[in-house]
Amino acid sequence: MKMKTQDKLPNYTRKIFVGGEWKDGKGPAIKDINPWNQEELFSLNGATTDDVNEAFEQAAVAQKKWAAVLPPEKSRMMLKLAEVVRNRKQEFAEWARKEVGATLAKGYFEAELVASVFESAVHLPLQVEGKILPQDIDGKESIAVRKPLGVIGLISPWNFPGQLTARTLGPALAVGNAVVLKPASTSIVTGGLIFASFLEEAGFPKGLLSVLPGGGSTIGTAITKHPISKLISFTGSTPVGRQVGKNALEADIIKNIELELGGNSPFVVLEDADIDQAVEAAAWGKFMNQGQICMAINRIIVEDKVYDEFTEKFVAKVKTLKRLDMNDPDTFVGPIIDQNQFDTVKGLIDDAKEQGYKMALGGEAEGLHMPPHVFVDVDENCPLFQNEIFGPAVSIARAKDTEDALRLANATDYGLSSSVFTQDEAKGMAFAQGIEAGMTHINDQPVNDSAYAPFGGVKNSGLGRFNGQWGVKSFTVAHWITIQKTPRKYPFKAADFQ
Repeated sequence: MKMKTQDKLPNYTRKIFVGGEWKDGKGPAIKDINPWNQEELFSLNGATTDDVNEAFEQAAVAQKKWAAVLPPEKSRMMLKLAEVVRNRKQEFAEWARKEVGATLAKGYFEAELVASVFESAVHLPLQVEGKILPQDIDGKESIAVRKPLGVIGLISPWNFPGQLTARTLGPALAVGNAVVLKPASTSIVTGGLIFASFLEEAGFPKGLLSVLPGGGSTIGTAITKHPISKLISFTGSTPVGRQVGKNALEADIIKNIELELGGNSPFVVLEDADIDQAVEAAAWGKFMNQGQICMAINRIIVEDKVYDEFTEKFVAKVKTLKRLDMNDPDTFVGPIIDQNQFDTVKGLIDDAKEQGYKMALGGEAEGLHMPPHVFVDVDENCPLFQNEIFGPAVSIARAKDTEDALRLANATDYGLSSSVFTQDEAKGMAFAQGIEAGMTHINDQPVNDSAYAPFGGVKNSGLGRFNGQWGVKSFTVAHWITIQKTPRKYPFKAADFQ
């Protein structure tokens, strides 16, 4: 599909959004490229550090007023926002397809997720609750209240840019914060500027959101170190997340951090599993969005008794997945986002080949379109087993028994999502509780998220939790307040303590 000339494109393809105003960027130009065919969609000058300062200053003023708005009114505003997003789902899905290489199915899927995130945020203002606390001093009343943190710095990724931006933006606004957002440079519309347009249409107060496209080393660093930001919410790779966390902790004013980082998700098939269902789940959970999902299946681990059956059926299923045509509604595997990511994935595949691991399915790439690759009979030393792939390749390892399967599942420094297939629910529950991960799904693949469930990882997969009551806690701070209602007698002498 041919894009319109840039002067006919929406305003959010020409300007950045600072303090509630659309303005010309003065930073380096950012080219938005269609991964399907490498066509340039548009070019936009990004933000500068002066824009970062202005955004935070405007946000600090707007946030104080927004925090004072009563919860029912915040809920009404969040409902308006949800309605705007739902009415513009088609627009978002089209941009997801052209900007980040989504298939039609993935574009609509993500659009629905974004709308759902904002709909769930409608209820959050009424969940900011305090407590009356027990006290051991006569005449003292003790309470804990929760207050919005203030201004949140949000750095969003490119792989599911809409949903992973909304996941912070919706709850943060709902509980009374403002947000300064830097989208990834390969998803400046779907991860950023279209959200400014959503809030503007919904009638949110100016200043509550700024969207600042730009480089991570300049705009990202300026956001993480800015004295006004109270929390940094980052989703991305573990190495970059480490630096973001370091910047936030070394800033003049230390910030809270929410880090959702890399994954190495195991998909475990026990010998009593429904193999046909496991195959369907594995194909979807691995190759959805070309495997460019933090929760995507990275390693498949199958008990010996059913290994051959599963592997044969899985390879046969993957061969049927359609790809290459961005306009075909049945296309399931799209292009890798850019050349750098392509080279990373290809490097892991080449390393596995050079080390002698058996490739049961593969093929030559066409541009950024890499066909699904499946390696079988791997061990835990295989590069595809050890590393987060973030592309359309997977390794399958044979486990001697259930205990060995659990050992292999935990043989990683990551711990984001995971899954296990078994027809024995008690066995599945025991296995799930043994996995070192923030999330485990029994008889489903690991790409799951819910606006009401705690999303996050352990080990090198991150810190903190998103969604629901966990999101409320993440984006608010507890404030202890006491009232001494009767005069208190203070002990000044040793005898007063006896």
